Amino acid sequence: MGGKKKLGIKQMEKQQVKEDEDKSKEKKKEKAGMSKERRTVGIMPPDAKNEKIVSEVKKMNVLTPYAVSTRFNIRISTAKDFLEQLEANGAVQLVSGSHNIKIYKPTAS
Repeated sequence: MGGKKKLGIKQMEKQQVKEDEDKSKEKKKEKAGMSKERRTVGIMPPDAKNEKIVSEVKKMNVLTPYAVSTRFNIRISTAKDFLEQLEANGAVQLVSGSHNIKIYKPTAS
């Protein structure tokens, strides 16, 4: 029967000020989000036979696809292939693995 009550002038002013503050906060968040740079990741894996790269890999105590991908700025799928190449070359040794993730460690030699 009644319907919604009309707001008074003070109440309308408060509501308008609150909406303006919310909009300005959203604009600040959008501007902050735009400043982040989008990092492009490489598709080509590093050379598994390069001594410099192999020595850098051997410095890492645990090798996972995620750790290698962040270190060399490559995709995780590419890092998986790279670790398999290193295992074939004998630079790393498989410690544990499932169909989801494989964990390697560098060989002593």
